[in-house]
Amino acid sequence: MMATTGDILLSAQQLTKRFGGLAAVNDVSVDLWRDRIHAVIGPNGAGKSTLTNLLSGDLPPTSGRVTLGGANVTGHKPHRISRQGLGRSYQKTNIFLPFTVWDNVRLAAQSRAPNAWRWLRNATSFVAINDRAERAIELSGLKDRRNAVAGTISHGEQRQLEIAMTLATGPQVLLLDEPLAGMGVAEAERMVSLLLAIKPDHAMLLVEHDMDAVFTLADHLTVMVNGQVIASGAPADVRADASVQAAYLGEEH
Repeated sequence: MMATTGDILLSAQQLTKRFGGLAAVNDVSVDLWRDRIHAVIGPNGAGKSTLTNLLSGDLPPTSGRVTLGGANVTGHKPHRISRQGLGRSYQKTNIFLPFTVWDNVRLAAQSRAPNAWRWLRNATSFVAINDRAERAIELSGLKDRRNAVAGTISHGEQRQLEIAMTLATGPQVLLLDEPLAGMGVAEAERMVSLLLAIKPDHAMLLVEHDMDAVFTLADHLTVMVNGQVIASGAPADVRADASVQAAYLGEEH
């Protein structure tokens, strides 16, 4: 069923990012709907990560507009956009390796509490924070690993932990930059199952090179080459597009 305008949680219109004379992202528009995964694919250097950075506030756009929950967040700092309901993961796992899984997720949840860093109060006394952390750990499939030190768990589990930390901040929109990178088959299958499980409550942008995962997960697919969109639409239609096959997917797809 097509989403209505009210289901759009993030909208980017005609985003462009120039570095000198190079347009890393050129006139790109995307809409992210609740309960839908919008995948962005393309060769290295296509502008996928730059687009993600523009949406999250890690980079300011040269031109264009980003709205989150109907509010204009163009050019806002990442922490401000995050507090307005956006969470993201990065290509390089961003966790506290010496801490336990539980402590990592609790710290992420605590960052959203009023007076979150009142050092004279025992952190474990924040009941609502602990409940949010527990739910994020359970959703991410790490309940049995909650007491493990983050630096000792597998790469796939570390990626799950990063998702759990993101969920603990209570986002409505998730930007996921290559969440399956470096995973084996079993770990990738667990991540796909996790993303499908959290999909109903979130709008998601997925940047990913694993084509099997992309075509399993994506409701909408955008292909970028040299900073520009060359095709966007239903995955089956994009997959059959001759220009996409020539530029990226290859005839075997």
